[in-house]
Amino acid sequence: MFTSCKQQKTAWEGTIEEVDGVIVVKNPKELLYTADALIQEEELSIGVSEGPEKYMFSQVRSIAVDEDERIYVLDFKESHVKVFDKHGNYLMTIGSKGEGPGEMFGPIGIQITPQNEIMVNNSNRRRLPFFSQSGEYLRKITLIKIPPSYKLKVDSNGDFIVKHPIRDAIFREALRKFNSEQEHILTVAEVETNPDVFYFRFISGILFDVTERNSIVFGVKKNYELKIINPKGELIRRILKKYDPVEVREEEKKIMLEKDKIPPERDVKFPKYYHPIEDISVDEEGNIFVRTSEKAEVENSNYYDIFNSEGKYIARISLKSLVNIPLVWKKSKLYTLEEDEEGFQVVKRYKVSWNID
Repeated sequence: MFTSCKQQKTAWEGTIEEVDGVIVVKNPKELLYTADALIQEEELSIGVSEGPEKYMFSQVRSIAVDEDERIYVLDFKESHVKVFDKHGNYLMTIGSKGEGPGEMFGPIGIQITPQNEIMVNNSNRRRLPFFSQSGEYLRKITLIKIPPSYKLKVDSNGDFIVKHPIRDAIFREALRKFNSEQEHILTVAEVETNPDVFYFRFISGILFDVTERNSIVFGVKKNYELKIINPKGELIRRILKKYDPVEVREEEKKIMLEKDKIPPERDVKFPKYYHPIEDISVDEEGNIFVRTSEKAEVENSNYYDIFNSEGKYIARISLKSLVNIPLVWKKSKLYTLEEDEEGFQVVKRYKVSWNID
């Protein structure tokens, strides 16, 4: 917890203009506020390497938090959801591995829907099981028109926002919206990912999150540009930021190849630079948090750039949160998935406060 005086606002040197009906925000490299503008104080850690099994995780893929601050942890490998109260006490396990009612296999995402139901993304099995917050199995939606997805969220209108692969002559990825009847109503973006060009860790793709007001914030890994689509499907804002590219160092290449057990004789192609952005999340106030590829001073942590709802680059923080596990914001608290010193997964909660005038 930082105890410094509140940070003073500096002169923002970016520009905001309207181009063909779209607000374009161009940000400089410099922060609007100086360092330590957002303060995180760790107040809870869930997950052990030894001890009661109910506090152990195998392979967490998603976290959700409800209005009572209960914490839902989706375990991909175990195919279930463990639930903890706001103090970190184990409450129950929802679901189990299998193909029957209330069962799942290899789930990849979880969401507390605007209707206060627990939705699990088990789209690899063409289904979305729903549970009550007390753990009761309610129903399932069989995915007929919605393709298997990397990420799926439902908004307050009951529409599904889906990121999924398109396999044809060129490998592509799409971000699309479907209504509650699974009818396709909007293609937000399509990009080529070119999986054969570089080592798979550097495949490009789409990142997105959905705001409290059903707007979609998205970007593509290889470009530092965020776009905002309103609920009508209209592009209303583009947010750009200047940045210094982060070079892929030789020692990092060796570590990645060893970790992924890639044989030395395989001709692996690396790009010169990392992608500028690796994840996008939005908090309840509409602030946008972008995980960058820039490493922070603390070991195994990355910098996150913070943009306000207007699109101005206002601050940055460093976190150890694992890549591909989106940050979760609830009631001015931040939830992350991290690894302890032994490499075991732990869920962390931080109390968050702004240290600015």
